[in-house]
Amino acid sequence: MARMLEPLIVGRVVGEVLDPFTPSLRMTVTYNSNKQVCNGHELYPSSVASRPRVEIQGGDLRSFFTLVMTDPDVPGPSDPYLREHLHWIVTDIPGTTDATFGREVVGYEIPRPNIGIHRFVFVLFKQKRRQAIHPPSTRDHFSTRRFAQDNDLGLPVAAVFFNAQRETAARRR
Repeated sequence: MARMLEPLIVGRVVGEVLDPFTPSLRMTVTYNSNKQVCNGHELYPSSVASRPRVEIQGGDLRSFFTLVMTDPDVPGPSDPYLREHLHWIVTDIPGTTDATFGREVVGYEIPRPNIGIHRFVFVLFKQKRRQAIHPPSTRDHFSTRRFAQDNDLGLPVAAVFFNAQRETAARRR
């Protein structure tokens, strides 16, 4: 599991978005039933337009999880002054299931990068109990760290990210 952390460090997810943590579960994020998110791989915005299937492996049915998806590179990676932009929050996901069994607190927002290559980060937290999560008032200036702290979530148990950039008409063909 420690090897799963290395791409998150190289991709600056650990540091800019998350504090160092030890992955303890496997989280699989799949778009359109065949595009699995792998750390640092590029996906076209058109292929991530609908919410992904997020599966949790290694948990148990008595555990509940919170999923957060953010973009730390808004509006552009060279000057991300809106960091982080929140794309999705799902809470109360039972262990060994997927996010469709959870409670969507903030609806899925399609990734639409305008400038440069953006990282889109999925972070999974183990909840201490079934609990009410307080959603932020705005999607911009979101902080995954502060959200976890405010909701007593602790460190993440899994994380994965993909890259995407603006899609020209020629790239869509």
